[in-house]
Amino acid sequence: MPQRMQKTILYKSSAKIIDRLANWAANPWRRYSLLVIIFLFGFLIGSSLGMINGVLALMDPVGAFITLIFLEILIKARFFFLESKKPIILIRIFDMFRIGMVYGLFSEGLKLL
Repeated sequence: MPQRMQKTILYKSSAKIIDRLANWAANPWRRYSLLVIIFLFGFLIGSSLGMINGVLALMDPVGAFITLIFLEILIKARFFFLESKKPIILIRIFDMFRIGMVYGLFSEGLKLL
């Protein structure tokens, strides 16, 4: 049987923030604008990772490995939030960030072709 987390002040405040975000995003325009902003932020992070990796002449396999590990952590977090009773907006935020990041990495990769 898994142990339950203690209800600390940090846990309670993060739960309140998530609930407020879910209530705020109940309006479709707000939800779509939030998802577009998260997508663009993911695109910015993805393209920045590609540019920084190229400018610093770091090894591409190491950068790709670190990025892959980060994306896999996001996928595992998605399944964790699907199993729990968290609001669906968190799953959509993770998905849009992941899609934006992968899109940014692909756009950086296609610049070299």
